[in-house]
Amino acid sequence: MRVLIFLVVVVALLVLLVLAMAVKVVRQFEKGVLFRFGRLVGARSPGLRFIIPVVDVLHRVSLRIVTMPIQSQGIITRDNVSVDVSAVAYFRVVDAVKSVIAIENVHAATNQIARTTLRKVVGQHTLDETLSETDRINVGIREILDGTTAEWGVEVTLVELKDIQLPDSMKRAMARQAEAEREKRAKIINAEGESLAAAALGDASDTMMAHPLALQLRNLQSLVEIGVDKNTTVVFPAPLMSTIGELGSFLARETAAAASPQKPADITKNGPGPAPRGAGESV
Repeated sequence: MRVLIFLVVVVALLVLLVLAMAVKVVRQFEKGVLFRFGRLVGARSPGLRFIIPVVDVLHRVSLRIVTMPIQSQGIITRDNVSVDVSAVAYFRVVDAVKSVIAIENVHAATNQIARTTLRKVVGQHTLDETLSETDRINVGIREILDGTTAEWGVEVTLVELKDIQLPDSMKRAMARQAEAEREKRAKIINAEGESLAAAALGDASDTMMAHPLALQLRNLQSLVEIGVDKNTTVVFPAPLMSTIGELGSFLARETAAAASPQKPADITKNGPGPAPRGAGESV
């Protein structure tokens, strides 16, 4: 009786063990690849799956996007500058069967091909292009990687250059170049300002020549500006005093011209002039 009970217990344990080995769970972000006696049977979608223990082998493949950092690579650019470039790549498995059958370790293979592609693409560009055209370099690396990894059932979604380290000597040279460029722009802007100022002064001088009093009015305005700071010393331009007299005579002439509507030349033309002195007078 005890032997029978022992056998029943052993059989129950074996059945439970077989059931545990036969039941597999494929999660939502995974896909299963089933092999039977070493031959491919097919892919299995997420959910509860039953296999034959010992006979079947189920490989689970994650379909989520993987973030893969690309370690810093010492690269010589096309203009013979040594730089250290690091990047990051994003990829995901789109064909679980190919990722298991076509290559042994898809993650390690993608990492290695990403390093060599980064070195190859950056080496084809100059330093200035590497620093200023990172978007184009990123697209070029991604296209090459995507074309290579497509045979492995992997899709590279994004590649970004993360860091570009320059030698100290190159940093100093670039700093000097940037400083010289700023000085050049400053001198050009200053020269353009001088040109515009000279043109404006030329126009102002033409206006003052057409209106002589404009210069004197400008002198008076300058005196007003000097007096704003409550200075005890007042500077008078040399021609100012004579100009005041000229201003008075100019105003007198304008008043006389406004009072007499006809010019003296017109009066002489329209009427006889005064009789000659001595014609009807006795001395």
